[in-house]
Amino acid sequence: MEGIHKSFPGVQALSDCKFELRSGEVHALVGENGAGKSTMMKILGGIYDKDAGHIYLDNKEVNIASPHMAQQLGISIIHQELNLMPHLTVAQNIFIGREQRSKIPFILDDKAANQETERVLDLLNLQLSPSTKVSDLTVAKQQMVEIAKALSFNAKILVMDEPTAALTETEIDELFHIIKQLREKGVGIVHISHRLEELKQISDRVTVMRDGKYIDTLQTKAATIDQIISLMVGRVIFETAPELPEVPSEEVVLEVRNLNRGKVLQDINFSLMRGEILGFAGLMGAGRTEVARAIFGADEYDSGEIYIKGRRVHIKSPGDAVTCGVGYLSEDRKRYGLALGMDVKENVVLSSMKKFLNRFGWVDFKKASMRGQEMIKALNIKTPSLEQKVKFLSGGNQQKVVIGKWLTANTEILIFDEPTRGIDVGAKSEIYKLLNDLARQGKAIIMISSELPEILRMSHRVVVMCEGRVTGILNAGEASQENIMKYATMRSNVVRKN
Repeated sequence: MEGIHKSFPGVQALSDCKFELRSGEVHALVGENGAGKSTMMKILGGIYDKDAGHIYLDNKEVNIASPHMAQQLGISIIHQELNLMPHLTVAQNIFIGREQRSKIPFILDDKAANQETERVLDLLNLQLSPSTKVSDLTVAKQQMVEIAKALSFNAKILVMDEPTAALTETEIDELFHIIKQLREKGVGIVHISHRLEELKQISDRVTVMRDGKYIDTLQTKAATIDQIISLMVGRVIFETAPELPEVPSEEVVLEVRNLNRGKVLQDINFSLMRGEILGFAGLMGAGRTEVARAIFGADEYDSGEIYIKGRRVHIKSPGDAVTCGVGYLSEDRKRYGLALGMDVKENVVLSSMKKFLNRFGWVDFKKASMRGQEMIKALNIKTPSLEQKVKFLSGGNQQKVVIGKWLTANTEILIFDEPTRGIDVGAKSEIYKLLNDLARQGKAIIMISSELPEILRMSHRVVVMCEGRVTGILNAGEASQENIMKYATMRSNVVRKN
């Protein structure tokens, strides 16, 4: 790809960018959110039209006008948000749009599709049944189905956008093993990731982008993580842990007693104090998100009690939670946290719209705009204007808009579920600072994270879960990666309280 330009309304997304991929290499593509990585790959995948530039495949210039044409050329993209149909089987997902047909018109040949699916799965050494519904698979297995789908097109180029974001360490090892197999077969792989430590494990070269421009391409073995970060951000990022704000009071603002929901949650007990950041750690499937959704009223629980400031509350819906002063920043901010088609101002006031109605019941846009401007300034949201649709913002700035929404709703208890997932190293530092500032202001914060360094860096105490149970509650002095992992793999319900 050479001289690639692409602009959207109010944004120059790419300016004179280039990228080269060799057969049988893993080429990492890195940069902060908004650097242009995904836009570049969407042009390669025929999702966006380029404004200018040239694309060469096997030394021949090509014009990739659609995703279908990209697939015909052997280019497959596995997006960060998986594009599978959960109600269909593995085989049906792999061959959607090009189904095997029987000799009888309009009748599909499921047996032939299952056999062909088994052949593709065998290439990846995947122990999956073609007739299994995708909704019954883990996120890791769904990702493997996406890879199998790509291979079924005889892909020569495979683009993987944040493939490890939702995977455990074991699942990441499995994925890397498959990537190495594909590399040996001559497939060129583009690996987009914010986890820079992964690059040393899996990639041959690294291309860095910044602010929609090509910066440099390095040999991975010769490059250091600090060098890559410096190229990415164009400034020094201090990744040492900031001073953790002291818990200003012993006031308990949230207490959960004996919360149960089937086998998903069993006898959950913990408390949260004013000004505290309470980390929730555990392996995938431990039940951390399920606890958050139960407290927020997104999922109904079977039994248990929730107390806010000493008063028992009955939260049956997210509306009840907001009334009680609880805000929830979902791990899937695009699906549950934002109205992507609306602008920044509208998203900021969305959860507290009654505050912005005049006496006739109409929205007071001047008042809403003033609040939007306050949040942009207070949270340092980078946006061309209040009227910018949030779908065009980077991941870090989208997260700040969600935070602004809950601050506008005047919530005292904030639940952050994977607050830095899919966010670059520079934006991570801003989110960390913001969380600390909120704690200093007296907000009570629950932070769920799969990244242990993040948990250790940010938490006053750590609640560790395993298979739907709380197995340990550790204070900052006791919390270490080794201790957390010990409790995260402990299946008994022995709770250590501090």
